[in-house]
Amino acid sequence: MTDSHSHFMIHKPHGYLSQFIYEKKRHKKLLGELYAFPEGTMAIGRLDEDSEGLLLLTTDGMMSEMVRSQTVEKEYYAQVDGIITQEAVEQVKQGVEIGFKGIRYTTKPCEAHIITELPECIGEGRRIRDERHGPTSWISITLTEGKFRQVRKMTAAVGFPTLRLIRIRVGTLSLQLKAGEVAEVESFFNK
Repeated sequence: MTDSHSHFMIHKPHGYLSQFIYEKKRHKKLLGELYAFPEGTMAIGRLDEDSEGLLLLTTDGMMSEMVRSQTVEKEYYAQVDGIITQEAVEQVKQGVEIGFKGIRYTTKPCEAHIITELPECIGEGRRIRDERHGPTSWISITLTEGKFRQVRKMTAAVGFPTLRLIRIRVGTLSLQLKAGEVAEVESFFNK
């Protein structure tokens, strides 16, 4: 049986919204400016305008539900303000309290570790700041949940605010495209 749906992987660049329509007055960069996606294409999950990295898109609502489920891991690399400590990483791993929809929420335990070498696909990215403003470091955080701006809130909760955020993996799919590149794929996972 052939899948009649279309599936895409994209390296969403900084400054783009994870959507195709924006009805407010101010102009925003949208995904449709990067590629001629077929009608009915939807982003699976979102990356906010300031975030970058692997974004999956599909015309299949069932596939979207499957990928957004709490059984599929999403891995993020966060460049944080300061040199993150192992103690802060352990706090992130155990779960930290963040605000979500006006209530306090404790994140589920997750995987996290300090990153010393970045993959080539991340590239230079946008310039965050120069060394005069202090050092930065990188942490990998792998989640199975996805609250609004969760990774940013988690790093801030342990004293290391996120300066740059890149999703590098969804399930078994890893970011291998350069910023702005789109690849059509047969399927994300075997259904």
